[in-house]
Amino acid sequence: MKTLLALNWKMNKTPSEARSWAHELSEKYEPVPGVELAVMAPALSLSVLAANLPAGVGFGGQDVSEHESGAYTGEISAAMLADVGARYVVIGHSERREYHLETDAQVAAKAQRAQANGLTPIVCVGEKLDVREAGKQVPFTLAQLRASLAGVGEDLVVAYEPVWAIGTGKTATAQDAEEMAAEIRETLRELYGEGASEIRVLYGGSVKPDNIAEICGQPNVNGALVGGASLKVPDVLGMNDALR
Repeated sequence: MKTLLALNWKMNKTPSEARSWAHELSEKYEPVPGVELAVMAPALSLSVLAANLPAGVGFGGQDVSEHESGAYTGEISAAMLADVGARYVVIGHSERREYHLETDAQVAAKAQRAQANGLTPIVCVGEKLDVREAGKQVPFTLAQLRASLAGVGEDLVVAYEPVWAIGTGKTATAQDAEEMAAEIRETLRELYGEGASEIRVLYGGSVKPDNIAEICGQPNVNGALVGGASLKVPDVLGMNDALR
């Protein structure tokens, strides 16, 4: 399977800035065999990316409604994302869980809705610092994973993001990432059988050009959910090239 670099812009870049970013990437991007790039952008920029990203670079949304359509002001449906050409959608990011109080049940419902519309959900799980300091990161994360995948098919990506390492400059070691990814993989086998071997498990949390190769070189880590380093094209190119 290809290593996936899912570039999560969060609430950054206007559509005009997204166009400039895509043009800069197009000028310098050289595909790496076995590596896939996909940009997770604000919904207003998705059509811009569809028209301006270099061939082979995908894109997706940062959230999706659990509802198919209807009177849900401000929501974005899976059908809308699919219609502009999105392949992926991030679901259950720790910021959504914390600031918008999203539950595991909502995450599962959103993932089901995404799959029903041909999108691949990137389902996020991970622990806060107090959980890790108590030594409970594995049972916590696996319980969150099982609940977030209730009723969800195997066409998905899982992103492990230790919350204490997101935007803090702190990074789990490659060994930490592999330990949790291996536990996630085993749980996926329980849920999906042999199909679990084809589900990509990403690591997210202060990933950058100088640590991505070691992290993605672990047996059960199949890519990264990249935050801050996704905003500058030189950093994206550096991460891409580090995986050659």
